Amino acid sequence: MCNLMVSSLLKSAIHPGSLIMVDSANQTDGDTAVIDREVQRVRKISPKYKVLLHNDPVNTMDYVVNTLRQVVPQLSEQDALNIMLETHNNGVGLVITCDLEPAEFYSESLKAKGLTSTIELES
Repeated sequence: MCNLMVSSLLKSAIHPGSLIMVDSANQTDGDTAVIDREVQRVRKISPKYKVLLHNDPVNTMDYVVNTLRQVVPQLSEQDALNIMLETHNNGVGLVITCDLEPAEFYSESLKAKGLTSTIELES
């Protein structure tokens, strides 16, 4: 019981956000307590975002494919073609799923080239 109280106190007072495990609390002569502890950090996985391309009646299919390849260089010609067709047929197409900062960059770059793009949190 004493170990749990010490662990809880240390967790909130000394290392907020860290997991602290108290191995033992040894009482020495006098009022000094020696606490052996192990600190483990827990990493949260950053959420992913979907970059979406929306269909529009203005831009040609070739322009959309070329723009996708310019903005997202890792897309192959076939990938860009498939995204364009998905967007054309369904009204919206998934361009890429990535962290927030690159997702914002890709979406804004597509918009700057006259395409309609949004991002949304991957569920």
